[in-house]
Amino acid sequence: MDGLTVGEVAKRFRITVRTLHHYDEIGLLTPSRRTASGYRVYRSSDLTRLSQIIVYRRLEFSLDEIASLLHEGDEVSHLLRQRERVMSRIDEMRGLVDAIDQALEKAMTNTPMTDDDMRELFGEGFDDYQAEAERKWGETAEWKESQRRAKSYGREDWIRIKAEGEAVEKALADAFAGGLAADSDQAMDAAERHRLHVNRWFYDCPPDFHRKLGDMYVSDPAYVARYDESFGLPGLAAFCRDAIHANADRAAR
Repeated sequence: MDGLTVGEVAKRFRITVRTLHHYDEIGLLTPSRRTASGYRVYRSSDLTRLSQIIVYRRLEFSLDEIASLLHEGDEVSHLLRQRERVMSRIDEMRGLVDAIDQALEKAMTNTPMTDDDMRELFGEGFDDYQAEAERKWGETAEWKESQRRAKSYGREDWIRIKAEGEAVEKALADAFAGGLAADSDQAMDAAERHRLHVNRWFYDCPPDFHRKLGDMYVSDPAYVARYDESFGLPGLAAFCRDAIHANADRAAR
């Protein structure tokens, strides 16, 4: 066959067949030809376009923006644009590293965190979040255990907890934005990192209890907003729930 099938393309680029079908349906990536039976066949030019789409998605462009960009310019112009965006990201990351280094220098003694310190690290919404969490779960064993552990953490610990938590959430968001299935290895591995993060820093979190957390991400509007709106990815909260369930199923096998 002169070209690749949809399954072969999905495997090569580590995306789902459903994603490729969606790209075809919206006209973002229409395969060059179809077989007599109607099966999609992707040629070299299609794969080049798909590569550009994937890079733009990783750079957080919307599908509409990508369609507009791909309508203009050639491959070189796309690569130059992508390089410029990546270099901008690198500059942002360097700035973030500098900020973290300053925080670490200040935190080397690992002194206990005051309420003002916690607001500075986690934002002005920290007090509201803490009060709401205590209202919902204050009588649970998990809440009491998390409070017991938190009392022993100093500044350096909290900086690490925040960085690890953000990295885990980003891994889940990247898997979703990349069109991966919730039961893909990458998504389940990110869910497992989330479980281990909770287990290490807050309270014992076996897979079955982790399922309950996942369910809360779609039943509690605050969590839906935290994931879907803050990341600008509608459906992310449900994806996290599904990945957590898939990971728990994997652990049970």
